[in-house]
Amino acid sequence: MKKLGIVITDGVGFRNFIMSDFINEASQQFDSIILYSGLPISAFQTLPKSKIAIKELDVFVEGKSTWFFRKWKEVAHLRQHQSFYGMKDNLVSGYPANNSARSILVKIIYFFTHFIHSDTSILIAEKIQFLSFSKNKITQSYIQLLQEDKPTHVFFTHQRPPYLAPFLYATQQLKIPASTFIFSWDNLASKGRMLGAFDYFLVWSHLMKEELMYFYSNTRTENVKVVGTPQFEPYVMSKYETRVEDFYTKFKLDAHLKTICYSCADVSIGPNDPVVIRAIANAIRKNAITTKVQLIVRTSPAEDDSRFKAVREEFPEIIWNVPKWILTRENHAESWSQRVPSEDDIRDLRSLLEYVDLNINMCSTMSLDFMLFDKPVINTVFGNPENGMYDDQRFLNFGHYKKVVDSQCVTIAKNEEELLEQINAALSYPGERTTQRKAMIDLQISESLKGSSKRIATTLFHLND
Repeated sequence: MKKLGIVITDGVGFRNFIMSDFINEASQQFDSIILYSGLPISAFQTLPKSKIAIKELDVFVEGKSTWFFRKWKEVAHLRQHQSFYGMKDNLVSGYPANNSARSILVKIIYFFTHFIHSDTSILIAEKIQFLSFSKNKITQSYIQLLQEDKPTHVFFTHQRPPYLAPFLYATQQLKIPASTFIFSWDNLASKGRMLGAFDYFLVWSHLMKEELMYFYSNTRTENVKVVGTPQFEPYVMSKYETRVEDFYTKFKLDAHLKTICYSCADVSIGPNDPVVIRAIANAIRKNAITTKVQLIVRTSPAEDDSRFKAVREEFPEIIWNVPKWILTRENHAESWSQRVPSEDDIRDLRSLLEYVDLNINMCSTMSLDFMLFDKPVINTVFGNPENGMYDDQRFLNFGHYKKVVDSQCVTIAKNEEELLEQINAALSYPGERTTQRKAMIDLQISESLKGSSKRIATTLFHLND
């Protein structure tokens, strides 16, 4: 009897593995499924209950010693790989600016990891980190939960959240095989250390497998499986389709005009969003765009649209798509993680990808989303250290995005003049970079979108064989 435990940590994991076809496919292959959720059970109301049990995980809060050794291994990992621009950027930005008690501890970690950051030292720090919470009551409750449920395999849908380390520890203590899915295309080449050592890894592409083998050199190649990603599977599922006439009606768009979609980052990396939106809107008002166009702005699911209040008032002609992500729990330490998408929002997003003529964003994964529908993409990076704006030009040097830039599947606008020129070119010649877009999709996602969930479920089913 095969029983699969699935760990869902947040709203994006919910989108990828609950709103795709994954649960349906896994239910057909495994005898039973248990969802271990960092979201409240109420978020899963639409799931069939016959073969699926849902168990809400108690929230683990790090103690001081756990935090210290977790931070130690993460900084050491960044130190070891600081030749990669994204790693170095995170290393530099993480250095404390003040001298609070915690900041002093971080500075001590930075000092010692400057000299000692080998794989051996990282694994020692991780071992001490895990020992520090081994007797914690939450950890012990996880062990008891897994003892009662007896899953034959536990699948973590995200490899990084540190608060899941005790749950991974529980699987290790009970010798339950555990796998993880590499959450996003930028996680390996620019983020910190994984939460711990997994038995198996599921990755988007052969490129991602190469990155994993490089950054985690102790990993055995046969334990890394290239499966594609469920992140984009809703784009080939009929339940999320929208007719073109319904798209124009819903968003009150003019079907006779071409449509530009600007997709925002969240405020932490997208403070320049309002500047770019104003630049596009002003260009439309002044007829500086050679084609008659309309603008729709999609905000980040991680936040509401309050920071755009002034822009909305200044340009009432802009159409806004504020993602319908539902906050499932109040007063959570990471409230953004408790927002889950609605089916309506997935339909809205897919319709935007399918029916708009041009996307503009700041080096986002959304570039891939639009490229899947062969739409031209412009990346705006208006900020640099010299002009006083938020320095988003640095993202062009991050390992995952440098490949995008070098491939020329997108164009890069560093100011309003370049943006206007590129908008006119993209609308006049939308197919000019089709070959480059297809090549980038093939590089980043090595398997077809259709059948992604079935492929992942089948891979998980056979991991313990």
